[in-house]
Amino acid sequence: MAAAVGEGEASRQLKLLGMWASPFAHRVRVALHLKGLEYEHVEEDIANKSELLLASNPVHKKVPVLLHGDRSVPESLVILEYLDDAFPGAGQTILPADPYERAVARFWAAYVDGKLHGMMVNALVGPTEEERAAATADTFAALDKLEGAFAECSGGKEFFAGDAPGYLDIVLGGFIGWLRAWDKVGGVKLLDAGRIPLLTAWAARFAELDVAKEVTPDPDHIAEFAKVLHAKRSAAAAASK
Repeated sequence: MAAAVGEGEASRQLKLLGMWASPFAHRVRVALHLKGLEYEHVEEDIANKSELLLASNPVHKKVPVLLHGDRSVPESLVILEYLDDAFPGAGQTILPADPYERAVARFWAAYVDGKLHGMMVNALVGPTEEERAAATADTFAALDKLEGAFAECSGGKEFFAGDAPGYLDIVLGGFIGWLRAWDKVGGVKLLDAGRIPLLTAWAARFAELDVAKEVTPDPDHIAEFAKVLHAKRSAAAAASK
């Protein structure tokens, strides 16, 4: 009979397929660091995806994918929950213990990915100026809702999860690089203390965490990447006409 694999040894079998500009990969790396888990980071070229990525995430073919030994776990929200389940004794617990608080955190995490992310993409690469302007307005409205969510979830403390960052902090925190770069990209400031003071202060606190500093790209690098992405999308749209 094979000997049981301890948590420390199991964590050394972790490999993350990611990409430096991906907010979804950022959040997984933050979670791995909060859990104190060792892992190998594999940078993917999204324009030329590796066979390992395609085999590990055959449905969506996207990063991030967590490889744990010979098992693959795709999709960032799924990975966050997996880390808590697979390594319950490691580092910080990510998900709230209370069932209701856990449900609320999952609800707002789905909002971030299902609403905010799509609005930000459309604001950046929408086909017309009018559509980009409308998506920018929608992005502001989504951030207003998240301002209210922070007031509700934090209970007046520093993070969505209270005294320390948790699931929802990690989920939205993955977008910090993009949120801080947006004035360089879209010409407007998304993190505006005059409009969303609680969320702006939260973003500053999150960005100063050691686990966030280690993985969050420089806003200038994000801005340059976004401009290249926009140019490519615009050229593709023009060629299709």
